[in-house]
Amino acid sequence: MAESQETGSSEGTHAADMYPRKILEYMEGFLISKTVFSACELGVFDVLLASERPLSAEEISQAIGASLDGTQRLLAACSGLQLLNTHQDNGQVFYSNTEQARVYLTRSSPVSLYQSIQYSSRTIYLCWHYLTDAVREGRNQYEKAFGVTSNDLFQALYRSDEEMLKFMQLMNSIWNICAKDVVTAFDLSPFKIICDLGGCSGALAKQCTSAYPECSVTIFDLPKVVQTSRKHFVTEADQRISFHEGDAIASGRNLLTFMIKRNNYTNKADLLVRPAGGAVFLVEALLHEDGSGPVTVQLYSLNMLVQTEGKERTAAQYAALLAAVGFNDIQHRLTGKIYDAVLGHKEM
Repeated sequence: MAESQETGSSEGTHAADMYPRKILEYMEGFLISKTVFSACELGVFDVLLASERPLSAEEISQAIGASLDGTQRLLAACSGLQLLNTHQDNGQVFYSNTEQARVYLTRSSPVSLYQSIQYSSRTIYLCWHYLTDAVREGRNQYEKAFGVTSNDLFQALYRSDEEMLKFMQLMNSIWNICAKDVVTAFDLSPFKIICDLGGCSGALAKQCTSAYPECSVTIFDLPKVVQTSRKHFVTEADQRISFHEGDAIASGRNLLTFMIKRNNYTNKADLLVRPAGGAVFLVEALLHEDGSGPVTVQLYSLNMLVQTEGKERTAAQYAALLAAVGFNDIQHRLTGKIYDAVLGHKEM
């Protein structure tokens, strides 16, 4: 008995000496996200971009219409997160954008993540408030988060014209920074006619026509998505991009990138049908085969649960889906960025 008490005392001392640094970092992760979201929403990085010199907290607070105390705290946090540079002059602190902030957090940058941040802050963040419910129920949380039925995924996802545009801007900003790596992961030059199902804003289509000057791309998407894409994203200058309005799920057409991930087609691989001699190119964030990561993709899969009806998969799982409907020579490539690529062929 005495030996047992001594062991217990030793374990207790060891536990007391430990410090849960990693757990505390995880607990505070949402604080970091909301700091970045708020700085973008208030226009901090845009104000600094427009200035020819570093600005004081007083100048920034006036420019963004916020309290001086709140602005000082926000700027200090952004500096700590290495999003702002600080400059000392006569005992006063001045701020400027870091290079990463200038490139990715200002609205005017061609590769800005501003719209993605807006969507994350105002839509995804609210859905994640109900992650516990999503895990318990095994379904998305639009009804609790926004009071809209989720029986029709796209009616929930595109519940208003404004929300649809926000989602399309999100996808556009993501593709602007990683689509080139995806479409060049394999040599797609043999394919002169490409159909991008769920092509959304057309950013992926633009990268295809840029990388492969001899190809043409048809964006297949819902009528209101096509109309919005024509109005806001794809111009007459994009001569090799055309549109086809329709519902890929309802029509039984083949599914590419967007549709597969956001719908649970584990037992419906028959929907993946392409003409003989063609190919299917999947753009997905791939899990490790043993399920050990990457952690970002594991979190994306949770987001699929909270927001949609699908999940992230391994390359082998996608290969099994494709092989079940007659595709062969199925390969995948990791890009080192958000999305990876899977390519399968169907022989003549």
